Amino acid sequence: MNAYLIEEPAVSARGEQPYVGVARGVTMETIHEIADRVPWVIGRLAELGIAPAGPPFLRYRVIDMKNLLQVEAGVPVAAAPELPPDSGLFADVLPGGRYLTADCVGTADVAVTREFLEWAQAHEMRWDRDTTSAGDRWGCRLERFLTNPAEEPDPEKWRTELAFRLADGAY
Repeated sequence: MNAYLIEEPAVSARGEQPYVGVARGVTMETIHEIADRVPWVIGRLAELGIAPAGPPFLRYRVIDMKNLLQVEAGVPVAAAPELPPDSGLFADVLPGGRYLTADCVGTADVAVTREFLEWAQAHEMRWDRDTTSAGDRWGCRLERFLTNPAEEPDPEKWRTELAFRLADGAY
């Protein structure tokens, strides 16, 4: 079974959201290395006494499909915490603004992400993105995991939300 969108994308406003995470440079073949860090981030937060304020996510910062993708595994928190220097984590804030979002079933693979992007392009959406020599630098491109893998071990049954920040003034 392949991943598929379960609803038509919709535009919504989101406020800023503090989060804690880890970052990695990965390729399409090694992307699991950052996705596999999500349980570790959640465990470190628990050790530090910090409660998640929402589902974990992958945030794509820079995408160069032929070389490296700069990706973060993060967990939203209520407020930016003071982290010990040896925690292995960093704190940041997801930007507020208007986002195009859609839920899918299965992990958000290349095909379902392409379907999402094609829908947006057909509706003349403009992304918060700059093309640089290192690849496309995204203002905020998220895959939020709405299913807890501990409760549903089959990734083909997971619900995932795609959320891409729109350029100011877009749609």
